[in-house]
Amino acid sequence: MTDSTTTPAHAQVFRPGLLDGQVALVTGGGTGIGLGISELLAELGAHVVIASRKPEHLEAALASITARGYKASVVQLDVRDPERVKQVITDVAETHGRIDLLVNNAAGNFYAPSATLSPNAWKAVVEIDLYGTFYCSQAVYPIMAKQGGGRIVSTSMTLHYRGWPLMAHATAAKAGVDALTKTLAVEWAPQRIRVNAIAPGPIPTEGVRKAFTPPADSGVPDLFAAAEERMAEYARKGIPLGRWGSPRDVANMVAFLASPAGDWITGGIFVVDGGEWLAKAQP
Repeated sequence: MTDSTTTPAHAQVFRPGLLDGQVALVTGGGTGIGLGISELLAELGAHVVIASRKPEHLEAALASITARGYKASVVQLDVRDPERVKQVITDVAETHGRIDLLVNNAAGNFYAPSATLSPNAWKAVVEIDLYGTFYCSQAVYPIMAKQGGGRIVSTSMTLHYRGWPLMAHATAAKAGVDALTKTLAVEWAPQRIRVNAIAPGPIPTEGVRKAFTPPADSGVPDLFAAAEERMAEYARKGIPLGRWGSPRDVANMVAFLASPAGDWITGGIFVVDGGEWLAKAQP
């Protein structure tokens, strides 16, 4: 199993200092994929502002990044609160003078039967995944427009491409993220704001283990509770590239889109899953 801290140093593919002078705000940036993104952006020279609802996640992430000599700061933020979102993003821009990159990574997902999914459960996931993505994007728009451009990268998923039992709330929200990405990309292109999304495949972080553990009587395979050997077997057979993903795999795509290589890319949904969703789509 891999994560952002075990990726070998030789896997670094970007030149040092690639993002020097840039300011990046990463929501949900204190754990899992978000932490992997925060770490790589900081390694490449950006000042990373990590946002999370949970202070304990912020403290650990900040210590991890600054201990290695990189630039980072943290802010507590619930992306479901539009007024708080506006205030935080305004404060970040005033403190650092700009925001070059917004990564909408905050998400809340869990298995639940659609027939008995409570209104609160539906609302919680859709508000975090979809509303939060819109609130943050809308709040950063005037800042990026005034400074002459910027990048927005949102986190989607692949499950809504084929349907996934017990995940109606998350698949609906992430399908909305895809549509929102394309709409904002076209609408905000005149302001030189590039808007893209990334759809990660199976990446067994601790957060994913907790969120995607299905009820015992659901009939849905609990891949993350399986033995390491069974997980390795699934990766060999179910993922065409033959391994699980890591946060660094996703972070690499974010860095690419944030770099000059992404200057002419907007409105894209980039699947980073080792080909897993295509294999699942086969009859």
